[in-house]
Amino acid sequence: MACEGVLAAQTADDTQLKQVIVFGRHGVRTPNTSGSVLNNFSAVPYPAFPVSGVSVITPNGKTNETLLGGYFRLWLTQEKLLTGNDGADGAFVYLRADGAPLIIDTAQAFAAGLFPATQPPVNTTTSADPLFHPASAGVAQLNEKMAVAAVNGRLGGNPQSLATAYAAELALLRSVVFNYPAGTTPAPATPSGKMDVTAAPITVTAGTSGDLPVNLGGLLTVDTALDPFIMEYADGMAASDVGWGGLNSAGISQVYRLYDRTLDLEYRTPYLARVLSSNLASHIARTMLQRATGSPMTGALGTPSDKVIGLIASNSNIAGLAGLLNLDWLTPGYQADVASPGGALVFELRQSLTTGEFVVRTVYITQTMDQLRNRTPLTLAAPPAIAPVFLPGCSTHNATFDCPLTRFEAWIERTVDPKSVDLNN
Repeated sequence: MACEGVLAAQTADDTQLKQVIVFGRHGVRTPNTSGSVLNNFSAVPYPAFPVSGVSVITPNGKTNETLLGGYFRLWLTQEKLLTGNDGADGAFVYLRADGAPLIIDTAQAFAAGLFPATQPPVNTTTSADPLFHPASAGVAQLNEKMAVAAVNGRLGGNPQSLATAYAAELALLRSVVFNYPAGTTPAPATPSGKMDVTAAPITVTAGTSGDLPVNLGGLLTVDTALDPFIMEYADGMAASDVGWGGLNSAGISQVYRLYDRTLDLEYRTPYLARVLSSNLASHIARTMLQRATGSPMTGALGTPSDKVIGLIASNSNIAGLAGLLNLDWLTPGYQADVASPGGALVFELRQSLTTGEFVVRTVYITQTMDQLRNRTPLTLAAPPAIAPVFLPGCSTHNATFDCPLTRFEAWIERTVDPKSVDLNN
């Protein structure tokens, strides 16, 4: 009986949503490398996408972003954060996108679903945005030797050991790109004139910029070769074109463990995450405090009256923030902590109707791979995948992992690197 009382207390929600910060990844796109490069890695050419160019959002990618924005519209209207009057609601939104056309197009497509009757402006810059590229913008200083040591330290000083740890994934990738049945023994020879990406040496050296803090050698080449597969599936290509017919969604999820490991090493490594994501974390915390107090604050985004903050960037940015704050999530069909196409970390500022206390609630929201592939309409009854996210050292033990805003602010303050933070709005 006591347990039942505790569970009932945990599921009762007396909070009102006051602000939401949506930190999302860009939508489904073309490969991030040209076909002339990709085709060096495969027995037959990679399938063509319906739109030309490198890292360009596809028409279906735009559609899925608008569907996701439409779901947020339904949810935020149900929560009474929005009224459904786009003209009125649009005055209380702040959208910001990294400067790449892919990401700006994603933000605009998302906004088209969120506010179909009006298009709020998307804030962006042609120079390095300090929120998403603090090292390139001169806000944070990355020590190259420390970056290499920090990553090497996670690998026991032997990066090539990753080839053994991920032998099954590398074998599956090789069978797909060289078009032979998985498990073939002995594995066929590399086709004439082609590069076997799975044999490229894995090393850790200094990166070229804050956007590539370390260079993982052959592992980056592996990622280049497998990058198109999830986009092929999510864009709705014929099954015969998804990994040349050699991958279903489960196979894509398995082989993408290699890609996810790269992001983990490059951006979730504690030293790298603290340097490259502190500015973003600080701005998120200050933005919620600004909303809660109703007073303008340096280092915050938008204005105190803004109810919806949309930040669109890359999976590397999401991985970095998750690494800094030690956040984890798991959604159906994906590996743990995957920043899927269009997926978003969502920070909710809520206020208790009983006590007036402000709390932070965090979830990860994403369309599943099949929802992306089928461009599935999203509703409150048929939502995207939603996973509550625990905030270590901050969340309480209730079912939604709420964290008091005062505790959240203190947690962020002691977690970020103050030398890697600016107070610009």
